[in-house]
Amino acid sequence: MTTAIRIHALNKTFLSGRKALQDVSLSIAPGEMVALIGASGSGKSTLLRHMAGLMAGDKSDYGVIQIHGKTVQQHGRIASDIRHTRAGVGFVFQQFNLVDRLPVIVNVLAGTLHRVPLWRSLTRWFTATEVARGIEALKRVGIEECFAQRASTLSGGQQQRAAIARALVQGAKVILADEPIASLDPESSRKVMDILARVNREDGCTVVVSLHQVNVAMKYCPRTVALHHGRVVYDGPSVALTPALLRELYGAEADDILSLGDHISSLQDVKSAGPHLVWPTSVAPLAPVACAA
Repeated sequence: MTTAIRIHALNKTFLSGRKALQDVSLSIAPGEMVALIGASGSGKSTLLRHMAGLMAGDKSDYGVIQIHGKTVQQHGRIASDIRHTRAGVGFVFQQFNLVDRLPVIVNVLAGTLHRVPLWRSLTRWFTATEVARGIEALKRVGIEECFAQRASTLSGGQQQRAAIARALVQGAKVILADEPIASLDPESSRKVMDILARVNREDGCTVVVSLHQVNVAMKYCPRTVALHHGRVVYDGPSVALTPALLRELYGAEADDILSLGDHISSLQDVKSAGPHLVWPTSVAPLAPVACAA
């Protein structure tokens, strides 16, 4: 079976000399929902941007990234047909990446621009069928009533849901979400993570999401990849990420990671939250940290 995402021997060194990624190799199957965790500066965002072909790795003899068998980059060079490959990859940015002055529906329909002629892209002219598809995507994320509003009038959580709707219209088979709940309140965070999990479950879409909160990763993602100073230090079941293991992996930095509790909900409601991860009785969950609403 073709892997959804294949990364082999990826390295990234910035001009300052700092190694952001060190010999990263991963294989993610179609339909998986995978969390990337790690302290700030661990390489999570850098890795996602490399997956999307937004950044090129070091010019080595080995570094390769492929999505559904198509090369994104190799030997530190972005593939010449990257626009075609990127059409199947939805990227959800932490800061939403919407055009504030344009209506929500136009922002969402930007996901169709790779399929339309240049003159339609420039004039933002969409067919009735395309508009209907955009409205349906907004309905799936629960904000269809906002379709005519300017993007700037939406709350942060609504803007993030609009960004996910754009990926749905795009027809993305892979969604890369870079800290999608980092700047959201608890209720908005819950809605965004629920939507990503539902898209993964209902559409069979591969989802890779970077998160600060380990407990949120454990609740929504069966598999977690932990990064530390640009290296993969753990790749396995999310339920195995006990405080003891995190301290073994991260040393003193583990306290910073563990201090970020699940600000979405108490871990006690995991079983009632839908078909996400169910805690096994043999693994004790991390203690939740209460946060103000």
